[in-house]
Amino acid sequence: MSDKKIFIIVILFLFFTVPAMTFADHLGQEKDFYVDPNYDYRSRKEITATLKRIFAHVYFYVENDWWDSFTMEEKNALNSTLENLGNEFDSDIYPQLTSTFGSEWKPGIDDDEKITILIHQMREGTGGYFNTSDEYSRFQVPRSNEREMLYLNSEYIDKEIAKSYLAHEFTHLITFNQKDRAYGLSEETWLNEARAEYAPTLLGYDEEFEDSNLRSRVKRFLQYPNDSLTEWQNRVSDYGVLSLFTQYLVDHYGIEVLADSLHSDRVGIPSLNYALSKNGFSEDFSQIFTDWTITVLVNDCSLGEKYCYKNPSLKTFRVTPQINFLPLTGETVLSVTNMTSDWAGNWQKFVGGKGDLTLEFDGDDRVNFSVPYVICESGDGCSVDFLTLDDSQESRVVFSEFDKEYTSLTIIPSVQSKTSGFDGEATPYYFSFKISTSEKNEEEVKQIKELLAQIEYLQKEIAKVKARIQAILVKRQKEEGRVISCQSIERNLYYGLQSDSQVKCLQEFLKAQGPEIYPEGLVTGNFFSLTQKAVIRFQERYAEEILEPLGLKKGTGFVGPATRAKLNELLSQ
Repeated sequence: MSDKKIFIIVILFLFFTVPAMTFADHLGQEKDFYVDPNYDYRSRKEITATLKRIFAHVYFYVENDWWDSFTMEEKNALNSTLENLGNEFDSDIYPQLTSTFGSEWKPGIDDDEKITILIHQMREGTGGYFNTSDEYSRFQVPRSNEREMLYLNSEYIDKEIAKSYLAHEFTHLITFNQKDRAYGLSEETWLNEARAEYAPTLLGYDEEFEDSNLRSRVKRFLQYPNDSLTEWQNRVSDYGVLSLFTQYLVDHYGIEVLADSLHSDRVGIPSLNYALSKNGFSEDFSQIFTDWTITVLVNDCSLGEKYCYKNPSLKTFRVTPQINFLPLTGETVLSVTNMTSDWAGNWQKFVGGKGDLTLEFDGDDRVNFSVPYVICESGDGCSVDFLTLDDSQESRVVFSEFDKEYTSLTIIPSVQSKTSGFDGEATPYYFSFKISTSEKNEEEVKQIKELLAQIEYLQKEIAKVKARIQAILVKRQKEEGRVISCQSIERNLYYGLQSDSQVKCLQEFLKAQGPEIYPEGLVTGNFFSLTQKAVIRFQERYAEEILEPLGLKKGTGFVGPATRAKLNELLSQ
């Protein structure tokens, strides 16, 4: 081969390989970075920064304009601050978060195992941010910095809270690798933020509650308690409700639920339901959310093991409900209509009144409501119960001699229908309640007691007849080979559940519907594709009752509240 050809080959090799070669950053290196104008304090799109500190896992770049505004003494103090923050990241933040949630992309798009942290001036109240654009090449995203990168607000860099903000943003970087790169899925924002919100608590930064990230979230929640947990608008109120819910979730179900949901091929609510099932819990997201709405009102383990926080910093935390005072004399009628959205808590408390209290609830019948209530008796503490809603989302309940027997009633309605697609504007739904009070004379009281006694007797007789009928039906089912092992489906069921008694009951029911619904007829307790297809056929058979109220045209295979309602109706026949 001639020297000329060899020279050309060498030139071509260098041309194609040199751009791909990376070199570690060095102290004093100055670089131009793209920044997000939505967070920058002057809406800048680009700034210049200098590398001030290098650690085992991070580079600290500092905005030049900000750094140059300080005296030498102040710069020395900032250098010391960066030293402490870098050591904290290497010794605590990095090992704890990666051992819990997994690693960030290493060596990453820049082929450098160190993470870049850019400290620059941001808008007031912003702790920091992570930009997924940086994880792509500039051929894909022109304004990418092409490195694993986090951004921190210079305003907080010398404060203890900076550690919490750094942990929060690093969790987002991990999530990108564990979800976006591993599964090609983008986590729903609210759950992405939930993991990041819990990171400071996991690292022990919220134990000194007074100046902690958790304290600021509690303050925001108390200001905006009715904000939706899942409908993310990137407002301060979103962080309040999300943080308080996540604290409760991990308190009772463990950090593994957050981690396993991250390491699944699902996002949002389905991923949490998968993780709950994997860790052996029978509760699903819907039940946990309902329990949480009760907890933030009562926070009392004596009412139920799931109705309290375990975090010592939240032992005395309680939301203040909307209080409705009823006149202490005469008859009263109070009617109120409110708006809410999916997975938002609402707390309405009633005190006062004279005589019997009648509560009438009416929810938007396009969705499914859950309405627990807390009733407090005079001198005997409080208890939790639930309104029974009909297909129109209506309910009526009477509390006799409310003024004598009880001190307060609090209802906690919430919409629990939407399970995905939350990154957008929330859909509003109405709910209304009517409270009326009335006094009874002694003769009426006597008659009512007699009638109630008769009703109780008849109910017992009916129960006996039902038991005989059920025995006959069970015998007939056994003879026909179509025994159903339960009387109702008590919780949501979905693809991936295994060795589950409720799934087994569902399969028995579907089998009993005939081969046009479940031709395979397998009863295994495992919810996989055959069961999912059978559920879809069932949903489409009763589309008018199950799918159309939710705006759906085809079955989903998810056994949610609407599907369970129809299943239970048929099971009870």
